[in-house]
Amino acid sequence: MEYLERYNAWLADEFIDDETKEELKSLKIGTDDKEIEDRFYKDLEFGTGGMRGIMGAGTNRMNKYTIGKATLGLANYLLSLYKETTLLDRGVVIAYDVRKNSDNFSRIVASVLSSKGIRVYLFDRPVPTPELSFAVRHYNCVAGIVVTASHNPKEYNGYKVYDDNGCQLVPELAEKLITYVDAIEDFSQINFVGNSDLIELVNCTDEFVSAVLKQSIFDNKEAKANLKIVYTPLHGTGNIPIRKALKLDGFSDVNVVSEQEQPDGDFPTVKSPNPEEHSALTMGIELGKKLNADIVFGSDPDSDRVGIAVNNGSEFKLISGNQVGILLVDYICRKKDFSKINRPAIIKSIVTNELGEIIAKKHGIIVFSTLTGFKNICGLVNEFEKARTNNDEERAFTFVMGYEESYGYLIGDHARDKDAVVSSMIICEMCAELKSQNKTVCDRLEEIYNEYGQCKDALDSFTFKGKDGLEKINSMMVKIRNESVPFDNIETMIDYTKEVPQDCGFGLLPKSNVLKFFFKDKSWIAIRPSGTEPKIKIYYSIKGKTKEETEENYKRYRSMIKEKLGIED
Repeated sequence: MEYLERYNAWLADEFIDDETKEELKSLKIGTDDKEIEDRFYKDLEFGTGGMRGIMGAGTNRMNKYTIGKATLGLANYLLSLYKETTLLDRGVVIAYDVRKNSDNFSRIVASVLSSKGIRVYLFDRPVPTPELSFAVRHYNCVAGIVVTASHNPKEYNGYKVYDDNGCQLVPELAEKLITYVDAIEDFSQINFVGNSDLIELVNCTDEFVSAVLKQSIFDNKEAKANLKIVYTPLHGTGNIPIRKALKLDGFSDVNVVSEQEQPDGDFPTVKSPNPEEHSALTMGIELGKKLNADIVFGSDPDSDRVGIAVNNGSEFKLISGNQVGILLVDYICRKKDFSKINRPAIIKSIVTNELGEIIAKKHGIIVFSTLTGFKNICGLVNEFEKARTNNDEERAFTFVMGYEESYGYLIGDHARDKDAVVSSMIICEMCAELKSQNKTVCDRLEEIYNEYGQCKDALDSFTFKGKDGLEKINSMMVKIRNESVPFDNIETMIDYTKEVPQDCGFGLLPKSNVLKFFFKDKSWIAIRPSGTEPKIKIYYSIKGKTKEETEENYKRYRSMIKEKLGIED
């Protein structure tokens, strides 16, 4: 069995340290075979989104060896692109979140890069992922790395690579990097000692917050001071920058959930530190009720996603990622003067509700749709910038906002990744304006639905762990893809493993394992495996003439697709 051979090879490898070997020896052949198989049946993939996995010993785990291999591959990749003097001068900036081992992993990354003669700027404490994106250009680096697993459970950690614009590597560049990572044959090639003379501790939170404040579009000081806010960082990195941004923007009544204020990689007060999950805001809502707050919001561990609940007068209502995206587009379109902006553009993902697109187009703004992942949204922002530099008028647009249904938003181009810091500030500005008009967020949503039509957006996410789970997810995608007419009432289907054109002369979308079904009643459903977790995701955007009809249609479509995939709740 190949996985047992790999397991024994690690035990015999003289370059594997004793602590790692002791962890492996605690797993007994014949008793823990499933665990050994899951740790060794494959290498933890360095994919187009970097790496993400459970921490522990093994080829399919996040540990010093898998991280060291990825970093040595990155160093060799950078050496193929830049002169040694450039890498010594400009260097790479590294950030990390609050998770267990994140600080240790980041120091390993710094050591491996510096051992290859590459200057390193290492953050002196955990910071948000968007701050890392900002820091790449702030320090004029050739690349950036952040050690984080974002909103995943506490057992996970991850590793993401950013280009010299502060954008996660787009697939074309990531695939080139992967060849260098895969070329590392054994751990003896990795120098974990490094060159401390090339490692500098840094922090640019103040500069990052200053850049965030430039996106402010509401200057009513009284309205801001009158908004009662409850915020929870969910034990993550958002506490310092988000509170600083809100304070400097004029919000004085900000109340933090004290039990979730301090960084803690165990995330002890939540089942999962993911603001997409309703339970993550439970403690925030309890404090919101006690204080009669107007809004409760929380950011995830690396502070790139934000979830909100608003007081509608009788209860706190959770607002979905799609709904926040719609509200932000509506708010920005109402507040900004686009007459002074050259060809303004908004970018969303293909699994995000199109209502924001309809609103934006009504205001004369072009909307692009990309594959899921902010690397695709910000990769297009990079293309806009390149076109302006090259005087390519056909492809030159001004980026206004990007968003995904998965609670990720970016307003402005100070960062090239989703940013809960700027999103939180703009969300609070929107709520303050609505309150000054004696309205709630729920009131504004109803006005939008009444004007543009009823819509029900939802997400099903089903977890299938381990090797067997991965095979099950793959078989589901194959099954539904191979059926010529998998559902009744279909108008058309898009298979994103085929060639799908992008708008405005930007060529083809990268191929991706996504299926999207459009129905005659203008509803749609999309299906894809998660790129970061062992899950299959089903996205619904369901239409109806009334709220009641929309809800009934949603139940019908959901039952239909679950039956087709053989999934039970």
